Amino acid sequence: MRKVTLMELRELALQSKNNLWDKARALDRDVKLYLHWTAGHYGQFFDSYHINIDADGSVYVSANDLAAAKSHTYRRNSGAIGISLACAYNATTNNFGLEPPTPAQIEAAAQVVAVLAAALDLTIDLQRVMTHAEAADNKDGLNPGYGANGYPDGRHGPEHSCERWDLWFFPGVAPGEGGNVIRGKANWYRNQGVS
Repeated sequence: MRKVTLMELRELALQSKNNLWDKARALDRDVKLYLHWTAGHYGQFFDSYHINIDADGSVYVSANDLAAAKSHTYRRNSGAIGISLACAYNATTNNFGLEPPTPAQIEAAAQVVAVLAAALDLTIDLQRVMTHAEAADNKDGLNPGYGANGYPDGRHGPEHSCERWDLWFFPGVAPGEGGNVIRGKANWYRNQGVS
């Protein structure tokens, strides 16, 4: 893992841009950004995400090539970037536990999305920037075959089994609004010139 600034992250995104778009176009879709939490401890980072964000909002990358396939979102890893907040150890839908997503992590995630979207020419909307919960509920319509795994209607997010509920909500945000809040903040940062 390597700590990076937003400017350094922008440069990595620009270097990976053509490769990311080639992989996404091969799947007949746009590049995607998927937002997660690790369900681990603060300061505990995982290589399955391109970007890890610590409790204080500091940003770390696990690879210099943001187009490298990482195993962050079931059957959605090609032409996509996985972003994860290092938090939510032992969290449940009733209690975020001792290591909930921090305000600094949420703000950093929004800034990371703004920077990546600007560098990659992405609109910041539900079709291109999703939480793991939204992807698990198939909000982008990709339907990558969850049904074969026994999930109802091919979905395993909070609207169904709640197996994957990353950032569906977080402290101070109503259930189902986590992605909207992060996308809204990311659009605000982008409009303020964070890119």
